[in-house]
Amino acid sequence: MAPIPGSGLAKGLAVTLRTMTKKTVTEQYPDALPELPPRTRGVIGLFEENCTVCMLCARECPDWCIYIDSHKETVPPAAPGGRERSRNVLDRFAIDFSLCMYCGICIEVCPFDALFWSPEFEYAETDIRDLTHERDKLREWMWTVPAPPALDPGAEEPKEIAAARKTAEKLAAAQAEPEERQEGES
Repeated sequence: MAPIPGSGLAKGLAVTLRTMTKKTVTEQYPDALPELPPRTRGVIGLFEENCTVCMLCARECPDWCIYIDSHKETVPPAAPGGRERSRNVLDRFAIDFSLCMYCGICIEVCPFDALFWSPEFEYAETDIRDLTHERDKLREWMWTVPAPPALDPGAEEPKEIAAARKTAEKLAAAQAEPEERQEGES
């Protein structure tokens, strides 16, 4: 069936007229803060205690906007006669938000959950050089990170938890057997 000539124009005009009759909604931003979705990507927060200076975030960043400096420290042995260990200590962790494209790769590759998305978005600066934020500033944003969403009650149990639960049940059963034998002998 051939379309009626001018039907596209009529549909377009109808959409325009419907839109023109609706009331516009303007949010008064500085006075009323917007309600952000739970997984908003605002700024990256650093939980410094979890950072092991593995440098994965800096290596995987496509923009090379993460700067990490560290030094090695020797740790005394945990037990007498043990050997000394060395560990990395974080000296500097900075993110240049003038280069960052907010892809989230650094957060995804962090094996120790040291980086998180914070919904904070008001960090504009008048000078572009001030957009390189050091670890103390990144740590401040860590406290604005929302709690993770609750697990779905209908979801199946994670494999790791199921395996740990089965092992614990086997251990409990193995410990219960000798106790039952001792009670039977008494």
